[in-house]
Amino acid sequence: MKLLLLTAMAVLSSLVTIFFFTPEEATQGIVQKIFYIHVSSAITMYLGFFIAFLAGIMYLLEKKTMWDEIGSSAAEVGWIFCTAVLLTGPIWARPIWGTWWTWEPRLTTTFLLWLLYSAYLFIRNAFEGTAKRNLVSAILTIIAFIDVPLIHYSVKLWRGIHPTVINAKPGQGGLPDSMKATLTLTMLSFFVLFGLLFRQRYRLEKLKNRLNEVKEG
Repeated sequence: MKLLLLTAMAVLSSLVTIFFFTPEEATQGIVQKIFYIHVSSAITMYLGFFIAFLAGIMYLLEKKTMWDEIGSSAAEVGWIFCTAVLLTGPIWARPIWGTWWTWEPRLTTTFLLWLLYSAYLFIRNAFEGTAKRNLVSAILTIIAFIDVPLIHYSVKLWRGIHPTVINAKPGQGGLPDSMKATLTLTMLSFFVLFGLLFRQRYRLEKLKNRLNEVKEG
């Protein structure tokens, strides 16, 4: 209950800050405010898939059900944030680029990541109740994660129109301090939201496994 309250307060605070206190970007106007949600979703997506990646490695090393529970829970929540990235991106792109979607390198690799983890969820469900499910799931999370660094470095590896503003300096496409503060607040609130969703999903996965053990016993 405390985590739920903290999450609600954190997300609400970030949304209020975005839409009522953070200044509008000079050229893009109010539509730029979707940037804070879009980028925070992407960073949180990375977090979820990275946890799933590490859990997959640990499962292959130790074969403990706990790692499968952690990995599957993190991957599923990460998939939710990946979906948010793909939904908010076109909303931001339409008035700026003049199109909802373009097969730009970062967009394409992100869509590929969504497809990979969608396949992971589908295959995991297909292997439900079999001895190979955990092993197959661990291997898939490791393979799918290879696309994450490709997304991050796609702007440098291939020419694209996707903006890179976080590491740039103000005046050179970078963010002023007020916008950086808002982005940081939004990212932190999304991390808290991820923690809440992950905890609930992990508890559900543990409960399901224990229930299956009782049925089989």
